[in-house]
Amino acid sequence: MHPIDWIIIGAYLTWIAWDGLRLSKQTEGLEGYLLAGRSLPWWAVGLSVMATQLSAITMIGTTGQGYAEGMKFLQFYFALPIAMIVLSVTLVPFFHNARVYTAYEYLERRFDAKTRTLTSFLFLVSRAMATGVVISAPAVVLSVMLGLSVTSTCLLLALPTAFYTMFGGVQAVAWTDVKQMVLIVGGLMAAAVLLVMGLPDGVGLGDALSLAGTTGRMQTFDFRFDLTDRYTFWSGTIAAFFLFCSYFGTDQSQVQRYLTAKSVDEARTSLLMSAYWKIPLQALVLIVGILMFVFYVFTPPPMLFNGAHEAQVKASARAADYDATEQRFTAAFEQQREAAANLTRVQKANDAAGVAEYSAAFNAAAADMKTARAEAVAIVKAVSGDGAYNDVNYVFPTFVLTHLPVGLVGLLIAAILAAAMSTISAELASLSTATVIDFYRRWWSADATDAQLLWVSRSAVGLWGLFASVVAIYASELGSLIEVVNRFGSYFYGSILGVFVLAIASKRANGHGAFVGLIGGMLAVGYVATQTKVEFLWLNVVGAVAVYVIGVVVSALTGGNPRASEA
Repeated sequence: MHPIDWIIIGAYLTWIAWDGLRLSKQTEGLEGYLLAGRSLPWWAVGLSVMATQLSAITMIGTTGQGYAEGMKFLQFYFALPIAMIVLSVTLVPFFHNARVYTAYEYLERRFDAKTRTLTSFLFLVSRAMATGVVISAPAVVLSVMLGLSVTSTCLLLALPTAFYTMFGGVQAVAWTDVKQMVLIVGGLMAAAVLLVMGLPDGVGLGDALSLAGTTGRMQTFDFRFDLTDRYTFWSGTIAAFFLFCSYFGTDQSQVQRYLTAKSVDEARTSLLMSAYWKIPLQALVLIVGILMFVFYVFTPPPMLFNGAHEAQVKASARAADYDATEQRFTAAFEQQREAAANLTRVQKANDAAGVAEYSAAFNAAAADMKTARAEAVAIVKAVSGDGAYNDVNYVFPTFVLTHLPVGLVGLLIAAILAAAMSTISAELASLSTATVIDFYRRWWSADATDAQLLWVSRSAVGLWGLFASVVAIYASELGSLIEVVNRFGSYFYGSILGVFVLAIASKRANGHGAFVGLIGGMLAVGYVATQTKVEFLWLNVVGAVAVYVIGVVVSALTGGNPRASEA
């Protein structure tokens, strides 16, 4: 990488660390550190929420998803606007007016201490694992770029972020998120423009999207109702609705965001900001992935974007098989490129017969390339023994490092780092808050001073940063990163949501019912996840329904809620 790119990255890291530490001077007391004194304007809260969502997982995992499968993943977000509206009129004013630090404090008021503690514990486990995945995404880029181990790159990214979060608190997290959001969106738009500029003469944006449509990558809606199909209209509107209600309504990493707002109205507006803009931004990310696919239709791609084991394979007994596969891949690419050029020509001429002929040739060549890639992956796994080897997370990093001009490489790497740091810092802050409020202050030191609690909060940020780094080391090879984080979350989100629904919707529910229901919900999710082929998004529905039903039944059997008239 050119020294200019290193200067850009170094300048960005220095500035963001300095800015975070500068903002730490505005933090006073526990409420100032954990909730920014409940003083942030709606637009800052909204941009912070969106920056947390537009993580490096999005820039690396979702672009790879778009490259491999196209717009189908967009269906995952169809329920988001509905969920945001529901939360804006229910849980947002409820939590804001309750003046709590964490969402789980309410559960003790409504049920009992054991329900609060178990729910908060499940949040800590799920969020810490998800944070590990968020760290692993840019670690993929850095390991490719620097030739370092995943362990080194995870620590290189996580430790500086934990450092400025430790001292700056949520005030620093929110305002650095605002600045990072500009860099993230700017980086994505720059990548999209450069991909279009990299297409051959005579092939414009419309032609590129038309070619992608030939392979089905522009198909956004799938109305089949199949619980074993990951992304359909129904999973995106029903199952994802439960996930979004849980994530934005009961997950401390998001609840903590709108608790920093000045008022209930500003907290609502900050959430509605995501409702309006999340789908268009997600579409932009997927379009970048689709444009990469078209770019590599005309520009020779590597057979495998992840070349970690290439030297080992070429020095093994399977080297001849690998070379033969690569020759078939190259021949199929040339056929695909020729078919794509002819297809673009006949489409412009409105030649229906030619379109049918060359579309078939284009798809046949693309299928041959896909088959060759699959064979190459099988060889790599057999030789290296790396059963978790994947390729999709390396598509965008490869494009950035091999096809962008000097300066823009540094900009895109900085954008990926910005995306990662905004999410990591937010999630470390929420992990620290739940640890201190729901465990340390509740169980160990109820009379601790603000100074003591601040010290414990900062220490918790550092410890959770180390824990998430360990998770990150193992997460980078689990598959598409955007799916990994949602798969992790789906084991917990539904059950946590079910407890809050039980608390609000059933006045007769008691602490025994909530506690047993939460355990039953987790067991139900575990059974469905391991014993059926139901896709992970539906686990959110399973968990929420199981907790509610079990909670109502157990509450009825144990005498109900004696304070029902007060609930």
